[in-house]
Amino acid sequence: MLIHPYREQAVDYDFTKNLYYFVSLREWFYRRKAVQMLHLSPGDTVIEIGCGTGINFSLLHDMVGGKGKIIGIDSVPEMLDHAYKRVEQNQWSNVELVQKDASKYEYPNQVNGILSTFTIADIPESDWIIKKGAEALSLGKRFVILDVKIPDFWPKWPLKLYTFFSSFFKNSQSGKIEYPWQSIQRYLERIEFEELFLDGVYLCVGKKV
Repeated sequence: MLIHPYREQAVDYDFTKNLYYFVSLREWFYRRKAVQMLHLSPGDTVIEIGCGTGINFSLLHDMVGGKGKIIGIDSVPEMLDHAYKRVEQNQWSNVELVQKDASKYEYPNQVNGILSTFTIADIPESDWIIKKGAEALSLGKRFVILDVKIPDFWPKWPLKLYTFFSSFFKNSQSGKIEYPWQSIQRYLERIEFEELFLDGVYLCVGKKV
């Protein structure tokens, strides 16, 4: 039986994350900045792709308020179990959790913002997910991605080696890596791309025009 790598991490996920935050607050700062870049307003509907245990929910709830709506999508039930507990503990009545592969999710119309933090780059169908998300966004609204990247100053041969081996496991056999920020630029107006943490993390913002 194949076990999803995040399932085994789910139980200790929040603890290890909080321990990491104790050592370094950078990631929490990046998450807060990503949510702020959505430019959400009270009453808005926001979708988080790969919501995990709901770490970003408090930040999103602060933006959309009790009259807004947060839709968290994740394919790992153990992660969503913790997200449910977080929602119950905070008594949030405006959070909808969806257990589904993000590539198969049917977006509602007129979404006010879409967020993905440290998730979408690991999904082979990321281009399709961003395309469908862009179609669902209302005019003027934003798709924000916060994720890790290989720093530009690293040697290129490890990336080429990864590309070769990953082609055996991904749907595409083209041998070409598609970066999420390229999809943002393809389907939306890319209004910001910022490299953080020694170029190992990036923040990309696309706007529907």
